Amino acid sequence: MDKTPLTKDGEKKLQEELRNLKLERPKIIKAIAEAREHGDLKENAEYHAAREQQGMNEARIKDIEFKLGNSEIIDNKKETKNEVI
Repeated sequence: MDKTPLTKDGEKKLQEELRNLKLERPKIIKAIAEAREHGDLKENAEYHAAREQQGMNEARIKDIEFKLGNSEIIDNKKETKNEVI
């Protein structure tokens, strides 16, 4: 599989987003637990919203981890120097 080029700045931004998403996990779990206490889960909109948020959060975490794991850090300045103006 070919590596995807990623600048150092891009890598830093993805790592920061990943850290923030992982910090959201406990908050989402707490929201699910609180919504569960309201009773019947079939018609519990808070519960379903929290579960949907959890799914989106986890999907984004996996996406970022995949990108970081399959990337090649490039030096954007080197690429620019080789271009003819």
